[in-house]
Amino acid sequence: MSQFATMRYPKVFLVFITLGLCSTVVYCQLSSTYYSTSCPNLLSTVQSAVKQAVTNEKRMGASLLRLHFHDCFVNGCDGSILLDDSSTLTGEKTAVPNANSARGFDVIDTIKTNVEAVCSGVVSCADILAIAARDSVVELGGPTWTVQLGRRDSTTASLSGANNNIPAPTSNLSTLISSFSAQGLSTKEMIALSGGHTIGQARCTNFRARIYNESNIDSTFATSLKSNCPSSSGDNNLSPLDLQTPTTFDNNYYKNLRSQKGLLHSDQQLFNGGSADSQVTTYSSYQNTFFTDFTSAMVKMGNISPLTGSNGQIRKNCRKPN
Repeated sequence: MSQFATMRYPKVFLVFITLGLCSTVVYCQLSSTYYSTSCPNLLSTVQSAVKQAVTNEKRMGASLLRLHFHDCFVNGCDGSILLDDSSTLTGEKTAVPNANSARGFDVIDTIKTNVEAVCSGVVSCADILAIAARDSVVELGGPTWTVQLGRRDSTTASLSGANNNIPAPTSNLSTLISSFSAQGLSTKEMIALSGGHTIGQARCTNFRARIYNESNIDSTFATSLKSNCPSSSGDNNLSPLDLQTPTTFDNNYYKNLRSQKGLLHSDQQLFNGGSADSQVTTYSSYQNTFFTDFTSAMVKMGNISPLTGSNGQIRKNCRKPN
């Protein structure tokens, strides 16, 4: 037995130990074993549903990851993005970053139904989003991480928060840094989380200005995109964020940036002669480094301002408050 196990510490010292362990409050509120007794089959239930959804449509993995990101950046990871508009509530689905682009709500509904079947009224929609995001990355070949759990669901949403807090595809580097900093995320974490764009697609309306007007773009790449994104039509036409492996979670996103083949203006800002260049270079060369930093940043993002304890509720239907 360790000498520390039998040592008697003064009460005051024990208080400081506790405070030190809980210096980041949310890590004390959430736990990876939160449902181990109340819903022991939770993780396998979510994983099975995500696996089926991604098998049916590879793009869904990116969509579920994006839902978690867009949820956490608006009043914390509270499931607010899942709420439908009603006569008493204005949701976030019609916000500019989400309208005609946020998707996967039906998959979350299916997961919630499956989870309710094994443990009714126990697991929050916010936690389901966090687990589904992780499982989506894994299904597409990316790294895994331990999801912290114990979030509760909001009964309200914020349309203005969704419009103002989620970085736009037109953002420059300083705006991206500020947007993530406002959520307690560092520049390093911003660059790592941006690597989520190694999967998924974007609408023409979000990259048209880049391919027709910007100079820091590979000319052949720009030309190849114009047939699917005309200068004055085709707003909803899609192109992959990572032209090389759009349904595989890898580090090709960063390799593309070094070749001036970032699809969005905000993507290419990470490699444009600025302070982010060296980190992009590292990730383009060392995929494991990217994976390590990405998973760490995902855990931190998932811990943004969770509702815990008696705050919020466990929604029966993810689309509406109880």
